Amino acid sequence: MSALLQLFALDLAVAASACVVLALDAFARLPGRVVGWLTAALLGSVLVATFFVDGTGVAPHGVYEAGAWTLFFKRLFLAAGILAVLGSIDWLEERTPHRQAEYYALMLFSLTGMMLLPGARDWVLLLVSFELMGVPLYALAAWAKTDGPADEPKLGPEAGLKLFVTGVASSAFTLFGLALVIGETGSTALSALPASLSLLHSTGMLMVIAGLGFKLGAVPFHMWVPDTYQGAPTPFVAFLSVAPKAGGLAAYSVVMLSGWAQHHAVWMPALAVLAVASMVVGNVFALPQLDVRRLLGFSGVAQIGYVLLAVRANSAEGVAMALFFIATYVFTNLGAFLVVHAAARQSGGYELSKLAGLSRRSPWLGAALLVFLLSLAGIPFVVGFWAKLFVFLAAWRAGLSGLVVVGVVVAVLGLFYYLSVARSTFMAEGASSQPVKAGFPLTVSIVVCLVAVVGLGLWPRPLVDEATKAASAFMPKH
Repeated sequence: MSALLQLFALDLAVAASACVVLALDAFARLPGRVVGWLTAALLGSVLVATFFVDGTGVAPHGVYEAGAWTLFFKRLFLAAGILAVLGSIDWLEERTPHRQAEYYALMLFSLTGMMLLPGARDWVLLLVSFELMGVPLYALAAWAKTDGPADEPKLGPEAGLKLFVTGVASSAFTLFGLALVIGETGSTALSALPASLSLLHSTGMLMVIAGLGFKLGAVPFHMWVPDTYQGAPTPFVAFLSVAPKAGGLAAYSVVMLSGWAQHHAVWMPALAVLAVASMVVGNVFALPQLDVRRLLGFSGVAQIGYVLLAVRANSAEGVAMALFFIATYVFTNLGAFLVVHAAARQSGGYELSKLAGLSRRSPWLGAALLVFLLSLAGIPFVVGFWAKLFVFLAAWRAGLSGLVVVGVVVAVLGLFYYLSVARSTFMAEGASSQPVKAGFPLTVSIVVCLVAVVGLGLWPRPLVDEATKAASAFMPKH
């Protein structure tokens, strides 16, 4: 029992943190800002514990395996959670001062599901973890249900509804697919596969891939992304745009590279189609966007295409570079959304025209946004450059030269919409000259993201080594 508790110690600590936050709010009535800082401190403590607690091992019946692979993802989820909590403190204090603890608790429960995903080796645990990750996100997406002008439709409930409906569709696809897969094998173990695949089993596998694709926001399962990003609270969108996608990557990798490794002929063509479609559609549809949140939403669809390209390489190097890419994307995209949030609170809107003159009203925020945009675009020598370069190299070495050419072409296309945001920030005249002020916790979160993007751009080796170690621990037997 003690070994089992140690195996799940980090996950239980995050779930316990959610209970502590709710209990303190119910009985101690702490100020909301204090609860926010406490939540960040609790997550920080768990993150520190990952360096001291030995959480490696295998659960009974092999339903869960933990090692360097799971540790990499858990640290990434915890870092994203801390930054998202810090970025939300000021907004929650201003908009929903009496509902802050519930917000943090829902985020912590979602994080608990994410942390279980990389180690799941049983369909039941994988699906429960996936739903535990997703269900709290539906409520958080609609948190700002009364935001917006009184005479205009409220976008918060619409954002929550669209995320919920697509989430239900995702679960339905996955469950229908699992009914076929498990019905053929008679076991819920991911590794249980027949020697030869029937048509029903192959159909079930493709349905599971589609179901998981909704959470990633990959084309053609991306329809919820721009509308949810536009309507949900931007501090939450910063979290939604990165952490669940990392969870989706973990689930995709576990299912296809571990459970279905011997039958890659079924899923590799489907994954190639998803990768190309996501890269092309994301970059093309981002071009005409005037709302920065929708622009970054379609940008995220394109970025997931690059991640799937690395997974499609079906090699330890490809998986390592997918991990490196998603880790850098967490800091880059989260930081970009938080800067946009800070600017919008002052200007009153998220249109490109509202960002005009940001560099003069707040030089450091303008510079930070430029760095994040350059990283998303893959410009040397911020970390996004290395992320795209390493993914393309891994895919090229795996013989995917055609997919790499498509990726490079659409990556160049992406420069146009990223630079349109930079042009508005630095070259356009804004309607207001009032300085943009960011609260202390929001500033801390943006600065950490900025330091990570610049620092890893100058010296990416430590993160590359950790990603390679995690991938090597995951792939050797495949």
